[in-house]
Amino acid sequence: MAELVPDGSCQAADIRSNAGIMNSVPSVRLHDGHAMPALGYGVWQVPDNDAELSTREAIAAGYRSIDTAQIYANEAGVGRAIAASGVPRSELFITTKVWNTSQGRNATKKAFEQSLKKLGGDYLDLYLIHWPSPKRGKFVETWEALIELRKEGRVRSIGVSNFGPDELRKIIDATGEKPVLNQIELHPRFQQRETRAFHVEHGIATEAWSPLGQGQLLQDPAVGAIAQKHGKSAAQVILRWHLKNEFIVIPKSVTPSRIRENIDVFGFDLDDADMKALEALDSAEGRIGPNPFTATF
Repeated sequence: MAELVPDGSCQAADIRSNAGIMNSVPSVRLHDGHAMPALGYGVWQVPDNDAELSTREAIAAGYRSIDTAQIYANEAGVGRAIAASGVPRSELFITTKVWNTSQGRNATKKAFEQSLKKLGGDYLDLYLIHWPSPKRGKFVETWEALIELRKEGRVRSIGVSNFGPDELRKIIDATGEKPVLNQIELHPRFQQRETRAFHVEHGIATEAWSPLGQGQLLQDPAVGAIAQKHGKSAAQVILRWHLKNEFIVIPKSVTPSRIRENIDVFGFDLDDADMKALEALDSAEGRIGPNPFTATF
């Protein structure tokens, strides 16, 4: 577990014990002063009804951070799970994202209202631009809309997803406002060192989507050897790698046992040899998802 980062450090976040969350999930202090759990639950590709059931399972297992998106078409299911959980809204950290077709000042604000209605409550903890969608040329204007929503108190923190250093520079230069985090594809086979270095330099937290490489890493011999060494699953080893690197991580599963397993990663640590073995898996060809800088959607 990482140490507290002193004020003024260029590091993205500090990780602290969060006694209000089961299993001692640490929290990350974002540069705007808000905190979020370092490990949350993602619902990408989960149908609405299934998202309700799996999110209820995740909250019962101790997750307090839930990550969804407009394009996932399951915000309503997540909202029902939140309402049924019995957990006070103040103890949850809810993230959603504006989709590409809703970019632009007015369209983004309309999309935000629709997402908030589905999720319930009167605010979001974190709102992200899902992709830069460079062909539209609207991500700066969309970022300005997020800044306005934050100033209005509708959302507490704002960030981006799938941005690279060039796109981050553009929104920062245009507005003077830095995102609190950038959610990017990140796993041992695709470690995004250049983007991560930019994050550290500018105090932007790094959040990983597809942290398990969409399951492709679970059969990797190097990961398996480390898992056997510690008596843990391959998924637990990879998630521990993320946390040891001070990344925020949002694994997805709809299987109750795996939902519980993925949050049970705080009772062991990886040593230097483990970390070096996992760092050696990095590959320029390791990207699994779309390239955000060439994608046409």
